[in-house]
Amino acid sequence: MTLKRVNFITGNKNKLAQVRAILGNVIEVDNQAVDIPEIQGTIEEIAKEKARRAAELINGPVLTEDSALEFRALKGLPGPYIKSFLDALGLEGLNKMLDGFNDRTAEAVCTFAFCNGPGAEPILFQGRTEGAIVRPRGPTNFGWDPIFEYDGKVTYAEMEIEQKNRISHGYKALVKFQQWLAESQQ
Repeated sequence: MTLKRVNFITGNKNKLAQVRAILGNVIEVDNQAVDIPEIQGTIEEIAKEKARRAAELINGPVLTEDSALEFRALKGLPGPYIKSFLDALGLEGLNKMLDGFNDRTAEAVCTFAFCNGPGAEPILFQGRTEGAIVRPRGPTNFGWDPIFEYDGKVTYAEMEIEQKNRISHGYKALVKFQQWLAESQQ
Protein backbone atom coordinates (compact mmCIF):
# COMPACT_ATOMS: atom_id res chain seq x y z
CA MET A 1 0.00 0.00 0.00
CA THR A 2 1.38 3.38 -0.97
CA LEU A 3 -0.24 6.25 0.86
CA LYS A 4 0.80 9.71 -0.26
CA ARG A 5 -1.95 11.79 1.33
CA VAL A 6 -4.18 11.51 4.36
CA ASN A 7 -7.11 13.58 5.60
CA PHE A 8 -6.50 14.67 9.16
CA ILE A 9 -9.91 15.17 10.73
CA THR A 10 -9.70 18.34 12.79
CA GLY A 11 -10.97 21.88 12.88
CA ASN A 12 -8.20 22.87 15.29
CA LYS A 13 -5.56 24.88 13.43
CA ASN A 14 -3.00 24.32 16.21
CA LYS A 15 -3.33 20.54 15.98
CA LEU A 16 -3.16 20.70 12.19
CA ALA A 17 0.04 22.76 12.33
CA GLN A 18 1.55 20.33 14.84
CA VAL A 19 0.74 17.27 12.70
CA ARG A 20 2.04 18.93 9.53
CA ALA A 21 5.25 19.98 11.33
CA ILE A 22 5.89 16.41 12.43
CA LEU A 23 4.65 14.47 9.36
CA GLY A 24 5.33 17.05 6.65
CA ASN A 25 8.27 15.29 4.98
CA VAL A 26 6.64 11.86 5.15
CA ILE A 27 3.10 12.32 3.87
CA GLU A 28 0.90 15.15 2.64
CA VAL A 29 -1.61 16.11 5.31
CA ASP A 30 -4.91 17.59 4.17
CA ASN A 31 -7.57 18.36 6.68
CA GLN A 32 -11.31 18.37 7.01
CA ALA A 33 -13.41 19.50 9.92
CA VAL A 34 -16.06 16.82 10.33
CA ASP A 35 -18.43 16.79 13.27
CA ILE A 36 -18.36 13.29 14.74
CA PRO A 37 -20.25 12.51 17.93
CA GLU A 38 -17.91 10.84 20.41
CA ILE A 39 -18.94 7.69 22.17
CA GLN A 40 -18.12 6.94 25.78
CA GLY A 41 -15.59 4.25 26.49
CA THR A 42 -11.88 3.67 26.77
CA ILE A 43 -9.39 5.85 24.96
CA GLU A 44 -8.93 3.09 22.40
CA GLU A 45 -12.65 2.45 21.83
CA ILE A 46 -13.31 6.15 21.33
CA ALA A 47 -10.39 6.55 18.89
CA LYS A 48 -11.38 3.54 16.76
CA GLU A 49 -15.03 4.56 16.49
CA LYS A 50 -14.13 8.14 15.60
CA ALA A 51 -11.82 6.95 12.79
CA ARG A 52 -14.43 4.49 11.47
CA ARG A 53 -17.12 7.17 11.32
CA ALA A 54 -14.79 9.75 9.76
CA ALA A 55 -13.69 7.31 7.02
CA GLU A 56 -17.35 6.64 6.19
CA LEU A 57 -18.23 10.34 6.14
CA ILE A 58 -15.43 11.37 3.78
CA ASN A 59 -15.30 8.03 1.94
CA GLY A 60 -11.53 7.73 2.15
CA PRO A 61 -8.45 7.38 4.34
CA VAL A 62 -8.42 9.40 7.54
CA LEU A 63 -6.21 10.18 10.49
CA THR A 64 -7.97 11.18 13.70
CA GLU A 65 -6.53 12.30 17.01
CA ASP A 66 -7.75 12.00 20.56
CA SER A 67 -5.96 13.43 23.56
CA ALA A 68 -6.48 12.35 27.13
CA LEU A 69 -5.10 13.60 30.41
CA GLU A 70 -5.00 11.02 33.17
CA PHE A 71 -4.60 12.16 36.78
CA ARG A 72 -2.99 9.36 38.79
CA ALA A 73 -4.76 10.40 42.02
CA LEU A 74 -8.11 10.05 40.24
CA LYS A 75 -7.25 6.64 38.76
CA GLY A 76 -7.04 7.97 35.21
CA LEU A 77 -9.83 10.54 35.18
CA PRO A 78 -10.59 12.81 33.41
CA GLY A 79 -8.86 10.71 30.73
CA PRO A 80 -10.54 10.89 27.33
CA TYR A 81 -13.12 13.31 28.73
CA ILE A 82 -10.55 16.05 29.39
CA LYS A 83 -12.09 18.42 26.85
CA SER A 84 -15.46 18.32 28.61
CA PHE A 85 -13.82 18.75 32.02
CA LEU A 86 -11.73 21.67 30.72
CA ASP A 87 -14.79 23.34 29.14
CA ALA A 88 -16.79 22.96 32.37
CA LEU A 89 -14.12 23.72 34.97
CA GLY A 90 -11.35 25.67 33.25
CA LEU A 91 -7.66 25.34 34.05
CA GLU A 92 -8.05 26.40 37.70
CA GLY A 93 -10.93 23.98 38.21
CA LEU A 94 -8.85 21.09 36.90
CA ASN A 95 -6.17 22.05 39.41
CA LYS A 96 -8.67 22.23 42.27
CA MET A 97 -9.73 18.66 41.52
CA LEU A 98 -6.35 17.56 42.88
CA ASP A 99 -6.14 19.92 45.86
CA GLY A 100 -7.07 17.18 48.34
CA PHE A 101 -4.39 14.81 47.04
CA ASN A 102 -0.63 14.61 47.55
CA ASP A 103 -0.17 13.03 44.12
CA ARG A 104 -0.37 15.58 41.29
CA THR A 105 1.25 13.36 38.67
CA ALA A 106 -0.47 12.89 35.37
CA GLU A 107 0.01 11.23 32.03
CA ALA A 108 -0.74 12.94 28.75
CA VAL A 109 -1.99 10.41 26.21
CA CYS A 110 -2.39 10.92 22.49
CA THR A 111 -4.02 8.34 20.26
CA PHE A 112 -3.92 8.73 16.51
CA ALA A 113 -6.16 6.38 14.58
CA PHE A 114 -5.66 5.67 10.88
CA CYS A 115 -8.51 4.17 8.90
CA ASN A 116 -7.89 3.39 5.23
CA GLY A 117 -11.53 3.91 4.28
CA PRO A 118 -15.09 2.73 4.91
CA GLY A 119 -15.20 -0.77 6.35
CA ALA A 120 -11.48 -0.88 7.17
CA GLU A 121 -10.32 -1.63 10.70
CA PRO A 122 -8.65 1.41 12.32
CA ILE A 123 -5.04 1.10 13.45
CA LEU A 124 -4.02 2.92 16.64
CA PHE A 125 -0.77 4.74 17.40
CA GLN A 126 -0.44 5.91 20.98
CA GLY A 127 2.07 8.12 22.76
CA ARG A 128 2.31 8.86 26.48
CA THR A 129 4.22 11.51 28.39
CA GLU A 130 4.58 11.66 32.17
CA GLY A 131 4.18 14.98 33.95
CA ALA A 132 2.44 16.79 36.77
CA ILE A 133 -0.53 19.11 37.13
CA VAL A 134 0.49 22.63 38.18
CA ARG A 135 -1.12 26.05 38.40
CA PRO A 136 -1.48 27.55 34.89
CA ARG A 137 1.70 28.98 33.38
CA GLY A 138 2.24 30.21 29.85
CA PRO A 139 -0.11 31.10 26.98
CA THR A 140 -3.61 29.66 27.21
CA ASN A 141 -4.18 29.04 23.49
CA PHE A 142 -3.77 25.24 23.38
CA GLY A 143 -6.11 23.37 25.71
CA TRP A 144 -4.63 22.16 28.96
CA ASP A 145 -0.98 22.85 28.02
CA PRO A 146 -0.61 25.57 30.73
CA ILE A 147 -1.21 23.06 33.56
CA PHE A 148 0.82 20.10 32.29
CA GLU A 149 4.39 20.35 33.53
CA TYR A 150 7.00 18.19 31.86
CA ASP A 151 10.24 17.23 33.64
CA GLY A 152 9.47 19.32 36.73
CA LYS A 153 10.53 22.53 35.02
CA VAL A 154 8.29 23.79 32.24
CA THR A 155 4.69 23.43 31.13
CA TYR A 156 3.81 22.49 27.57
CA ALA A 157 2.52 26.07 27.15
CA GLU A 158 5.89 27.54 28.16
CA MET A 159 7.77 25.49 25.58
CA GLU A 160 8.68 26.58 22.09
CA ILE A 161 6.60 24.55 19.63
CA GLU A 162 9.70 22.83 18.26
CA GLN A 163 10.64 21.64 21.76
CA LYS A 164 7.12 20.38 22.47
CA ASN A 165 7.03 18.62 19.09
CA ARG A 166 10.12 16.62 20.12
CA ILE A 167 8.84 15.29 23.47
CA SER A 168 5.03 15.42 23.53
CA HIS A 169 2.58 12.56 23.67
CA GLY A 170 1.39 13.61 20.20
CA TYR A 171 4.92 13.45 18.81
CA LYS A 172 5.43 9.96 20.24
CA ALA A 173 2.20 8.73 18.64
CA LEU A 174 3.04 10.32 15.27
CA VAL A 175 6.51 8.73 15.27
CA LYS A 176 4.79 5.33 15.58
CA PHE A 177 2.49 6.29 12.67
CA GLN A 178 5.54 7.34 10.60
CA GLN A 179 7.26 4.02 11.32
CA TRP A 180 4.14 2.11 10.32
CA LEU A 181 3.87 4.14 7.09
CA ALA A 182 7.50 3.40 6.22
CA GLU A 183 7.07 -0.34 6.88
CA SER A 184 3.73 -0.65 5.07
CA GLN A 185 4.97 1.16 1.95
CA GLN A 186 7.93 -1.13 1.30
